[in-house]
Amino acid sequence: MSFRASILTLYPEMFPGNLGMSLSGKALERGDWSLEAKSIRDYATDKHRSVDDTPSGGGAGMVLRADILAKAIDYVTEEDDPRPRLLMSPRGKPFTQNRARQLAEGPGAIIICGRFEGVDERVIEARQLEEVSIGDYILSGGEMAATIVLDAVVRLLPGVMGNQESGETESFENGLLEHPHYTRPAIFEDRGIPEVLTSGNHRLINEWRLEQSKKLTEQRRPDLWAAHLARNAK
Repeated sequence: MSFRASILTLYPEMFPGNLGMSLSGKALERGDWSLEAKSIRDYATDKHRSVDDTPSGGGAGMVLRADILAKAIDYVTEEDDPRPRLLMSPRGKPFTQNRARQLAEGPGAIIICGRFEGVDERVIEARQLEEVSIGDYILSGGEMAATIVLDAVVRLLPGVMGNQESGETESFENGLLEHPHYTRPAIFEDRGIPEVLTSGNHRLINEWRLEQSKKLTEQRRPDLWAAHLARNAK
């Protein structure tokens, strides 16, 4: 069974967007995964197709209504649907490579793209939505976040990447940032390629790459480096 993604959004025309190109686009054409984008407005009950209302207790902005969003979720959710329901939200748990791999090993996902000030808390509770964040910043809506999540997941599906080893050595797969890369020309603006990479000695090359990964992680991501040290101290 291929990976099935259902997107609930106010702007279904934004999909597949970038997901229809490159590796994910080719995989979509092959049927390695499928994508449906549904408009939340299709489940509105008034002639204006309203999906939001003013926040209870006052305040700026508008809030997506629980009843309308619940109808949309129920429509795309099949009986005994095992797919997780992800709500793109800046207050969610940070999205990680490990979570991407977990999703890639599953049947798919239902992804809700928020807009306005947020989503009525009651539908988050009633439909057991998993809030997911792609970073500590605010976007206009969840569509771009959903695209990022799906791109990270789809590339991990079997057969999508031509060289599986490429995915296994990338940043975050082993808790470290990826080592530097080099290719031709041999000299670029007086800068050469490290000699070890042209030595043909694969043991030394692997050792060099690991040391570079450790150095970069310690310099740029002290949080990851601390976690790496803690894991290896056990």
